[in-house]
Amino acid sequence: MAFESLSEKLNGVFKKLRGKGVLGESDINDAMREVKLALLEADVNYKVVKDFVAAVKEKAMGHEVMESLTPGQQVVKIVSDELVSLMGGTSSKLTYSSSGFTVILMAGLQGTGKTTSCAKLAAYLKKEGKKPYLAACDIYRPAAIDQLEIVGKQVDVPVFADRNSRDAADIAARARREAEIKGYNILIVDTAGRLHVDEELMDELVRVKQAVKPHEILLVVDAMTGQDAVTAAQAFNEALGIDGIIMTKLDGDTRGGAALSVKSVTGKPIKFVGMGEKLDALEPFHPDRMASRILGMGDVMSLIEKAQETYDAKQAEELEKRLSKNQFTLEDFLDQFGQIRKMGGLGKMLSMMPGAGNVTDDQVDAGEKEFRSMEAIIFSMTKQERKDPQLLNASRRKRIAAGAGVSVSKVNSLIKKYEDTKKLLKQVNNGKFRRNRRMFPGF
Repeated sequence: MAFESLSEKLNGVFKKLRGKGVLGESDINDAMREVKLALLEADVNYKVVKDFVAAVKEKAMGHEVMESLTPGQQVVKIVSDELVSLMGGTSSKLTYSSSGFTVILMAGLQGTGKTTSCAKLAAYLKKEGKKPYLAACDIYRPAAIDQLEIVGKQVDVPVFADRNSRDAADIAARARREAEIKGYNILIVDTAGRLHVDEELMDELVRVKQAVKPHEILLVVDAMTGQDAVTAAQAFNEALGIDGIIMTKLDGDTRGGAALSVKSVTGKPIKFVGMGEKLDALEPFHPDRMASRILGMGDVMSLIEKAQETYDAKQAEELEKRLSKNQFTLEDFLDQFGQIRKMGGLGKMLSMMPGAGNVTDDQVDAGEKEFRSMEAIIFSMTKQERKDPQLLNASRRKRIAAGAGVSVSKVNSLIKKYEDTKKLLKQVNNGKFRRNRRMFPGF
């Protein structure tokens, strides 16, 4: 999971601080030394680390902190505030043209996931009520146009392409005219991946920029490359003048050095992060929420937003009616696994839950395996058994266990989980949390 290694080390440091009623200068110095090492091991830029630690140390040594009743918690808050500041302070949104037609130019190194990010961005903008159009301007990479057309089709966004032209700037200009004529309000221009030291290709990118006059230039970088991504961002910004960054593969980067360095080094904010391979796995970047995740405090706002995105009003209403009549069945229980998958899976949910920062990938995998096992058990039941679990006597449970390839004790465990969930949902439905349950339909 993102920042897993850094999060684990920082939480180890803060655990020591919270355990002390009084903090002395030596405690702060020791803690800051460990924080510095943790950040360096996470591949954060050295100057960024140095400035960050100095800022935290200065504030942590203040009288308000040293003499407070909870000095350890005060230090954690200071670190949290400085992390937010380091990553940009506030969320940076896309800039749209006042004329109603916006051009977004996508640039980046080879292999960063730029073409896929074009489709992901188009899918995101569609959800925001926009009408995007894609332009295939990578005239070098074999099958680049095919790839954009495939992912474009998957998100139901058309692609402008010319396989015969060798002039990227001309293709981009014609794509802009075509998009405006056909009534689209956003053009996303996919360009060829290039090394920032390749002057010829960088000059071509400048010509594309001049041809379409973009309102946003977004650089796509790979979080897994660490400080190489920051160096590339610096070079592209100097040559092209970027407006923001899309950082891909952040979900697989346990260190997080690029995400913590790029704003401070380049002055340009991260606007979106790729948190998975699926075409809906592009998220706006929120510095405060990311800092909260890093410090193991979860990201409840993102969890709520994810739940609302996958919320099925009709399904939730029907479930509420059945709960009021005590008719929650094993089929309803099975539906909750699907709901979790819609929200990105167990690992995704845990990464946003407070206190789940120490959950390892192995534990997440074990949880996913348990989900699959429970699904197999329910699928081995007849429709009648799913609707009326009271029918599940010993012989039926033995048959179901054989069909699912598990032990009878596993079947018994599933029935126990179902009964516990049913009781909990009945309490939630009847209790004071009822009005908030719609944010997490089925939970």
